Formats: sequence, structure tokens, C-alpha cells
Amino acid sequence: MNGLSKGRRKVEVALRWDPSPAGQPPSDLDLVAGTYPADDPYGAPAYVVHFDSRSPDGTIYLNRDSKDGKGFGFDEVLTLELERLDARYARVVVGVAIQQHTGNRTFGDVANPGLRIREGYTDLAADDFADVPGATAATVAEFVRDKTGAWEFRAGVHGFEGDPATFTRVMGEARRP
Repeated sequence: MNGLSKGRRKVEVALRWDPSPAGQPPSDLDLVAGTYPADDPYGAPAYVVHFDSRSPDGTIYLNRDSKDGKGFGFDEVLTLELERLDARYARVVVGVAIQQHTGNRTFGDVANPGLRIREGYTDLAADDFADVPGATAATVAEFVRDKTGAWEFRAGVHGFEGDPATFTRVMGEARRP
């Protein structure tokens, strides 16, 4: 980042997957975002944005939500207006959770999952979850505010095994090597 950069400002996280084969229950993947306070950036999230919700200040919201992957192109889209996020927040973690309505579903069970993270027309990251086939959820992006107040993007897909409710509570914890 050069001296003129203001960091990441408005980022879109988009998720896609194909519908389940005929006769199979639908796959339901959800984008989630946890916002963490500056005084405890690896503790409990101050709030979590997921389906049917948005951040209290309107800076993080779902533009599109799918329960079955039957959309055109990207099925779920989450927008993060980082430049508007209050200074008391130092970190935002974005994840993907697979709803477990019909038993234990993993990324390996979902047809053609894909992820794109972009700012404007610039792709920052893309992934197909191939490195976490046995996971039921995964963190996919981390945004951290630096000392100047600019937001830095940290890419990486990190798998999680468990239910979606537990995932939203622990997705922001420091990862162990």
C-alpha cells in the first residue's frame, strides 16, 4: 500500500453454487460477516450479519440471498462499506456456512461452489473450496484496520467443521498453525 492509498473502501463478496441434482435436498450456503471491536479484535463479534439481517449502521448487508443455488451467476452477494464502518471496529471476518437442514453437508457435497471477492472491477480473490472439501463452513476473508485507519484485505479460505451457529461464534478467533 502506498502513502496515497486509503485502503479497501467498498468490497463485494459473491458466492455461487449449482443446484443439487434431482431428488436431492437443496444445498443452502450463507455468507456471514462478523465485526470485531478494536479493544478485542479476536474475541466475540460485536455483531454478525447473515441472512435476513444487516449491520446496525447499514455498512454490511446482503444484496442477494439464495436457499438453493438456482440463481444466475452468483447466488449470494454481501457488500461491506468499510470506509463507513465506525472507528471502534478494527476487524471484519467474512465466512461461508452450509446450512445443515438435511444432515451433515460439506463443501465436497455442494455442486460447483465458488467465491469471488472484488472491489469495484478489481478481483481481490477467487476460490472454489477445493482445499476444504470436508468442512461445513469456512472463513474466506479478513479485513483489518491499520494504524492509519485504512482497511487491509487478507485472503485465505480456512475450513471449519461444526454447525453454523458455533461457526459464527468462533470464526474470528486467532487461527492456530
